[in-house]
Amino acid sequence: MKFKHILLLLTLATIGILAACGNSNSEEEKVTAWEDIQNEGTIKVATSGTLYPTSFHEQETNDLTGFDVEIVKEMANRLDLKVEFVEMGFDGMLTAVQTGKVDMAANDIGITEKRKEKFALSTPYKHSYGTAIVRADDLSGIESINDLEGKKAAGAATTNFMKLAKEKGAEEVIYDNATNEQYLRDVENGRTDVILNDVYLQRLALAAFPELDLTIHPDIQYMPSEGGVLMNKENEELISKVNGVIEEMLEDGTIRDLSKKFFNGADVTELPEDIEFQE
Repeated sequence: MKFKHILLLLTLATIGILAACGNSNSEEEKVTAWEDIQNEGTIKVATSGTLYPTSFHEQETNDLTGFDVEIVKEMANRLDLKVEFVEMGFDGMLTAVQTGKVDMAANDIGITEKRKEKFALSTPYKHSYGTAIVRADDLSGIESINDLEGKKAAGAATTNFMKLAKEKGAEEVIYDNATNEQYLRDVENGRTDVILNDVYLQRLALAAFPELDLTIHPDIQYMPSEGGVLMNKENEELISKVNGVIEEMLEDGTIRDLSKKFFNGADVTELPEDIEFQE
């Protein structure tokens, strides 16, 4: 995989922790019952296909793969089902789950209290937290997460990361469909000062551009998060089946092994014990 050709790693990676869920304007549809899913032998799953390393297409084969994608494939296999992936944007995923066009969504989706009011979120299988990419020579003049006043923070407009940057007094620099290289080079050349994002995705981004004089801030860790698949609350039997399989896959190490494959050896199934989070 050539990381430089993966778009929106830093922007879309935060899709899983977007502040808003979006509203459906679509006509209501009946949610497919577990018995009907079994009879059809296929489960429909919404995903983006553009979010490395969660859901993306291999350059060489164009096959859909990724951390969440492979978890869903194995989950379906254990439930004796085939998977039909439906690729779409994040707001579209939520609408599709609400209206029954798909049975679930898998795309680095964060488990939040607000989201749980409208949807069923699975047993979490990803645990992460936020970090900050800054210039290596002076850490962009930033000492802590509470030291962003007047700094220029790069990101997408609707993420929790940008919401936090704004709350801390940073000036938002909004990007639309930018590449990782543009994000990172703008920090290096001083157009922006900091990128707030998921620790594992920040590490992958920097590994893709080792020539840039950037680093992850050594003293900034914040906003621990959990991720899983998202389903319609009415699908109670599906929810139960999915959670049972996820717990089995966590227990037997399947998800840990997939994590190490897609996150450069890191185990995202649990938070590191030595992290001290800032408010």
